[in-house]
Amino acid sequence: MRERGFSVERNILIGAPRETVFRYFTDSDRFAAWWGAGSSIDPRPGGAVRIRYPNAVEASGSVVEIAAPSRIVFTYGYEGKDKPIPPGGSLVTVSLTSEPGGTRVALTHACEDVDPAVGVEHVQGWRYQMAVFANVVSRESQAGAAERIDTFLAAWNEPDPGERVRLLGLCATEEVAFRDAYSCTAGIGDLAAHLGAVQTFMPGMTLSRDGEVAQCQGTAIAPWIARKADDSVAGRGRNVFEFSPEGKIRQATGFWG
Repeated sequence: MRERGFSVERNILIGAPRETVFRYFTDSDRFAAWWGAGSSIDPRPGGAVRIRYPNAVEASGSVVEIAAPSRIVFTYGYEGKDKPIPPGGSLVTVSLTSEPGGTRVALTHACEDVDPAVGVEHVQGWRYQMAVFANVVSRESQAGAAERIDTFLAAWNEPDPGERVRLLGLCATEEVAFRDAYSCTAGIGDLAAHLGAVQTFMPGMTLSRDGEVAQCQGTAIAPWIARKADDSVAGRGRNVFEFSPEGKIRQATGFWG
């Protein structure tokens, strides 16, 4: 007899603190942000789980186990006729573990009494849904990205050494690394000293953002413009920023032109 059932596993790293990630399983507004408008969750054993996908497909189940901020288990299945998994007919287990780069999210979706081909169909479904999840959480964790990038650029224009260090401390981690065609620094102190040298050898030059910030899962790209003391354009480029789970800049790489 052909074996039935499936078990799909997905393991991703999200650049956000574990408490932030777990809130997306306990707050219905956040839950709906990565599933679809109208989705909701009652975060207690026996609480209802309702999912409304943007394509109008609906699923439902209930919470089996919850241990904030490390684990949640809920049942899952589809509403309507001729669906491969009935409401509550499969089990989703999610475990969250803190790592230096953020939160490791390990998901298992298992169903015993169904054609294994159904599991194959869910592999890409979870790959997509977890990517949406990672992006939604990261946008919250790095909500102040544009402001921190502006502060980072302002530090380049600051003539006072103490204020330069203060500005960098507001927007960047202590170990922040910066690289471009003329830079290879590690740590706020090293970067601040480098910016002091820029002030010495390129007096009057200023940097500012020259467009919108694009973000994706803890990485941002921001265009900039450099101006000389007479306000003429010295150059343009863009920086790629990597953010810590707490939303500070941990690495920046600059590209001229």
